[in-house]
Amino acid sequence: MNATQVFVGIDVSKESIDVHMQPTGQNRRFCAKDDPGHEGLVAFLRSAEQGGSAIAQVVLESTGGYEAPCAAALAAAGLPVAVVNPRQVRDFARAMGCLAKTDKVDARIIALFSARIQPPCRPLPSSDERQLRELHCRRRQLIEAAVAEENRLDTATSEPARASIARHLRFIEEERQRIEEELTELIRSSPLWQERAALLRSAKGVGEVTSQALLAFLPELGKLDRRAIASVAGLAPWACDSGGRRGKRSIWGGRATVRSALYMATVSAVRHNTAIKRMYQRLLANGKERKVALTACARKLLTILNAMVRDNLPFREEKMPSAA
Repeated sequence: MNATQVFVGIDVSKESIDVHMQPTGQNRRFCAKDDPGHEGLVAFLRSAEQGGSAIAQVVLESTGGYEAPCAAALAAAGLPVAVVNPRQVRDFARAMGCLAKTDKVDARIIALFSARIQPPCRPLPSSDERQLRELHCRRRQLIEAAVAEENRLDTATSEPARASIARHLRFIEEERQRIEEELTELIRSSPLWQERAALLRSAKGVGEVTSQALLAFLPELGKLDRRAIASVAGLAPWACDSGGRRGKRSIWGGRATVRSALYMATVSAVRHNTAIKRMYQRLLANGKERKVALTACARKLLTILNAMVRDNLPFREEKMPSAA
């Protein structure tokens, strides 16, 4: 007899893991804070397989990091796992006419989303990749905290308050330097990362921070074509047409961290990278707004970097590999 294909939806919160299976309707709740909870989840899914079901897919929402230990435990057990954007699931729920939102309802909606949409199961990041992402995020958080404290220093008038802010700023700067040293050491510990980072930095405009962001948050670089990689990074222009109306194209979605890093790299590239500089000047001469021109140049820079990684060739302004 053929096994029943089961699609599993998991809603992860700080305290609990809610599970729902489609089409069997089975559901269960586990503790999210300890390994026994994850082990119980895996055992529950294995028991379903022993009962004549086949786990076709397990889907979780990306919930700011709470989903990572659960997804890692499921992947280690050999289950097909997909981590999806919560906005996609919420839009799907609205399309289904479901306005209620509880952990149990969310798990059921995620299971339905898995059964109907079947999002692709991509490889989960390794422990080193997760560490690289978390360190890069921590560096950004410290920079944002420093900016906030500097703004407070501008408005503080009493000497004790200014002294407190100054002490905090010194601590933030020391911690930022420590994080950057750990990032550098982590990349040096991997010959592949070290070689890839050097390759990316050969392009004028791409510095250490941008190369780290691409290594951490864009592992698909060099593996997709130029249209797909632009879409993943959130730099692809999307149409907005209806009938005879031709709307303004704009970028949407994608990975904000990658897009931000590439945008800042492009600001430097339009000054120092001849290929990007010429494109930027041509777009301005054709009447494009500066921000639109910078976005187009960021997409072009990403296309060049994608081709460099694909062909394992450093940047050469006079002769670059085909970006198709």
